[in-house]
Amino acid sequence: MVRYVSSILALALTISPAGAFSPAFVGRLQAAPASSVLAMSAATDFDLNTYLSEKCGLIEAALDASITSTVPETDRICESMKYSLMAGGKRIRPALCLATCNMFGGSDDDAMPTAVALEMIHTMSLIHDDLPSMDDDDLRRGKATNHVLYGEDVAILAGDALLSTSFEHVARFTPKSIPADRTLDVIARLGQSVGAVGLAGGQVKDLECEAKAGVELSELTWIHTHKTAALLKVAVASGAILGGATPAEVEACEIFALDIGLAFQVADDILDVTADTATLGKTAGKDEETDKTTYVKLMGLEGSRKEARRLVDEAKGALAPFGDRAAPLLAIADFIVNRKN
Repeated sequence: MVRYVSSILALALTISPAGAFSPAFVGRLQAAPASSVLAMSAATDFDLNTYLSEKCGLIEAALDASITSTVPETDRICESMKYSLMAGGKRIRPALCLATCNMFGGSDDDAMPTAVALEMIHTMSLIHDDLPSMDDDDLRRGKATNHVLYGEDVAILAGDALLSTSFEHVARFTPKSIPADRTLDVIARLGQSVGAVGLAGGQVKDLECEAKAGVELSELTWIHTHKTAALLKVAVASGAILGGATPAEVEACEIFALDIGLAFQVADDILDVTADTATLGKTAGKDEETDKTTYVKLMGLEGSRKEARRLVDEAKGALAPFGDRAAPLLAIADFIVNRKN
């Protein structure tokens, strides 16, 4: 753990002055022994359930208001978009965005348009992931998948519309008090997170590795660094940017996000073999049925559990300099590996 904290400090010393950590950040990092980093993992005095209940209430209201049909001709596609967007879920990505913005002094209002956009992008990925040409699933969050209700054609277009609307939403509704260069940076990062070096590229590689012999752990890590972790990374980075973090502070937050993004996928792979369909809200055992390469397949169940815990512990180390302000993010990291669905 000491070595990991030292590596973050080394990062601060090798970047340009314009991207340097703030003096307070460096001071806290230098002063943080391994014991203080480990102590942060407990977060026993932070009530995550209350926090998420409050934040998710705001998020749900913003999501509900984000899609409205303005003419009869768009009623069906808007209904399809809203069906999946409002189908429930943990809202982890929006919550991460708000929590990180708050950590740097920003408000929920500053980050809410981006939080909504993140959930639009995530929902698009779920709609497309469930299509017959992808994972071919008819259950998501305990409900019929989009293409089951609206047909493949409308489902594809609803996903496309959610993606394009996400960028519009950030551009149109981010408060004017936020400097324009920050908003532009967020939009660019959102776009990258979905492209060839993001979600789409990771999904293609994932499909290529189905039923493929000899897939290595490095390949699986590449898949989920891009398919799964990229959107969590941009959620945290965007919140930091909107809250006024320095470039290097944003980078420290990204270290956290990449680790919890991989931990999220490891936990998903574990749940696929340990939970039932009713608990998951989606078809259990699907990975094995399609001979998908997973962490459980490569590392075993117990090895996967240890890897998830290692990733979360490492993620928390990146936030040591932020002290108590990071409590929501630390608690969300624990939730990711301890969740039941």
